[in-house]
Amino acid sequence: MKQTELSRRLKAVASFIYKGATFADIGSDHAYLPAYVCERDPDARAIAGEVNDGPYQSAQRHINKQQLNDKVTVRKGNGLAVLSEDEVEVVTIAGMGGKLIKAILEEGKEKLGKVQRIIAQPNLDAQIVRLWFLHNGYELIEETIIEEDGHIYEVLIGDRSDTPWKPYGIDREKELLFGPFLRKEQSEPFISKWQGEADKLQFVLNQMKQAKQPDLDKVKEFETQYNWIQEEITNE
Repeated sequence: MKQTELSRRLKAVASFIYKGATFADIGSDHAYLPAYVCERDPDARAIAGEVNDGPYQSAQRHINKQQLNDKVTVRKGNGLAVLSEDEVEVVTIAGMGGKLIKAILEEGKEKLGKVQRIIAQPNLDAQIVRLWFLHNGYELIEETIIEEDGHIYEVLIGDRSDTPWKPYGIDREKELLFGPFLRKEQSEPFISKWQGEADKLQFVLNQMKQAKQPDLDKVKEFETQYNWIQEEITNE
């Protein structure tokens, strides 16, 4: 039987699930990530959570086809509601916006009792996830950024810790926005992402300034962010 293959994005997420982990993949879609990990790690166990009926059925079919029912349990439900308390030690949430990831973690806090690691792959608003980690006792220990099929993805790894502020310095606001590890690395996908964001901001600012009554507070906020980005990507 052919093993499950993953996109580069999900492989990056999978690489941070430690050996022998019992983990939950929330918003698991076809359950490819749990299947991939459990096929390669005989001691891993997974719960694939999916709120929508179509993906839930697809996930169940894939797990049946790969004969992984003894290792992967597919459950239908919203966010962390698919879990019992203290059931898993790792949670992965990939392919959603930062606001939704934060909402899932916030609403399911009572299910995180035993969770030592959260691996999040926000499609946008990664700073919202970094801030949630910081305020909820998870230290950002690593982050990576990759480009795949013209899209750029950030993967954030938070471990339960008494020192969640550790990765941040005096530039905390900027580090939350850009990522304390990513801004040090200055990789090609990082530069590419923020150049794109700068171009979007410039367009929006031009539109706002042409308005009869521009929102001056908003203009100032966007200009500050635009200047931050320019400093970041030109290393000034």
